[in-house]
Amino acid sequence: MIVILEKEVYQLKKRGRRVGADGEKSRQTLLEISATQFAIHGFYKTKISDIVKEANVTQPTFYLYFKSKEAVFQELVDIFKEKLYHLVAQSKLPADIAEEGLMERIAYGLCAVFELFQQNEEVARIGFVVSEEAVNIKEQMTAQLERNLKEEAELGYFHTNINFGVVAAAMVGAIEYLAITKLWTGTHTPEELAEEMTYLFLQGLKK
Repeated sequence: MIVILEKEVYQLKKRGRRVGADGEKSRQTLLEISATQFAIHGFYKTKISDIVKEANVTQPTFYLYFKSKEAVFQELVDIFKEKLYHLVAQSKLPADIAEEGLMERIAYGLCAVFELFQQNEEVARIGFVVSEEAVNIKEQMTAQLERNLKEEAELGYFHTNINFGVVAAAMVGAIEYLAITKLWTGTHTPEELAEEMTYLFLQGLKK
């Protein structure tokens, strides 16, 4: 389910619809169906006529909430980015974690990201894979993770002589690949993937 953010409610008010009434529900439905259509067919093959047919509304209703197909696509990408960047920023380790609780805390942060990908699969596919912004989104995520790791190293959690840019890029690549091949195929849960990634990056392959 796609959650309508405060800025979206503000847009509803600007367009003259009563927030909390059928207008908000229609907009939410259009967002969710658009996400599914874009994820399945891609941007160029998705048609507004197919979106409104699936939503059981008219094209004028669609244009009441969105200026164009590009506008609804961009909004979906923006929703995903905002949620993802927030989770990555929140995953930074605080200064008071005991050594025995370190792996659990890291796994908790990773699990939240995988849960975002699971609960918003269509939007995640758009933002992380399909859209032209996908590369930039992953670069921004990598940069935030690198900042997190450097600050965490300064707190004494990790070695300081590590190229954290490489580590962060490897983590983002692993998250993307595991989401596509394990999470979205239903073979692994967010918890399982988070635990495996945490163990690999902290303990490595050494016996």
